[in-house]
Amino acid sequence: MKATLTIDLPAIVANWRDLAARGAPGAVAGVVKADGYGLGAAEVGRALRDAGCRHFFVALPAEGMALRAALGAGPMIGVLGGFAPGADGDAALTPVLNSLGDVTAHAAAARVAGVARRAILHVDTGMARLGLDAGELARVTQDHGLLAGLDLLYVMTHLACADEPGNLMNAAQATRFAAACAGLPAMRRSLANSSGLFLGPGFASDLARPGCALYGINPTPDHPNPMRGVLRLDAPVLQVRDIPAGTPVGYGATWSAPRPTRIATVAVGYADGYLRSLSGRAVADFRGRSVPLVARVSMDLTTFDVTDLPEIAAGDRLTLIGGDGCSADEVAARAGTIGYEVLTSLGARYAREYRRG
Repeated sequence: MKATLTIDLPAIVANWRDLAARGAPGAVAGVVKADGYGLGAAEVGRALRDAGCRHFFVALPAEGMALRAALGAGPMIGVLGGFAPGADGDAALTPVLNSLGDVTAHAAAARVAGVARRAILHVDTGMARLGLDAGELARVTQDHGLLAGLDLLYVMTHLACADEPGNLMNAAQATRFAAACAGLPAMRRSLANSSGLFLGPGFASDLARPGCALYGINPTPDHPNPMRGVLRLDAPVLQVRDIPAGTPVGYGATWSAPRPTRIATVAVGYADGYLRSLSGRAVADFRGRSVPLVARVSMDLTTFDVTDLPEIAAGDRLTLIGGDGCSADEVAARAGTIGYEVLTSLGARYAREYRRG
């Protein structure tokens, strides 16, 4: 028996519409990198496209080509990691230019071809990852000719601390971004990520790029989650057994029954992306009642204490993500990580079901 991962496409669309209202009058993209945060980029992308989304972002060219095949012509698909001129998908995808080398390579290719090349210019305002650094930006600001041949759809930056509204880094990045844009040829701007859409009018732009919030992760961690939950992971109980007090369970014998106990073993483990760091910390949901995870999560199996739920039997299903007390964010907190990792770790062995209406 397989565990079932159910993805609620209307909930994802509703989250996008809520975010689009926050981004108005600017457009709001759908970030579907990492296979739609683990939930299926093609399915999510088509649902968002049909709802009116016209801008998408992925991390890699291969992701972009797969999404283009799913969406057809029309929507912009930006590749955050960029790609070299002439690479597969060159005509179908829009590269993000992350360095002066990217700029000069794409501009040179455009001049040779005699056709302007669509691209997005990335300016680093404090992440120190990708994007033109201060020296590269100064060169482009002093010589706009470096951009000749490029059809720059947007200039973008990425907020480092948007999920911390009081962090001074947010205002500093907004200020740096405004200064960078002032020195560049006039073009549309892209600033806010999921959490950035909740920082107020000072972070509005022509195109927001939410990712995690589309998938139900809380973009305002210090406040109740404004987004709808979009997934549910239900795992079948393979076996229920009674053990006496003192009996160890699982690898390493790290947990022993403190009383006569009923153990339910379910068909999910860390090979399925149910994180090993959840060992002894997580809870599942069974019809609104909490079921504690005991012992270690192993590769294919996980054990739960169902002593107080005598009705549970082999063939029943426990909800591991998406039930009461086990939202993706709550699972992440118990694992000592973030909801992004919980979603993007979801494995390929699940039976995936998409709710469409």
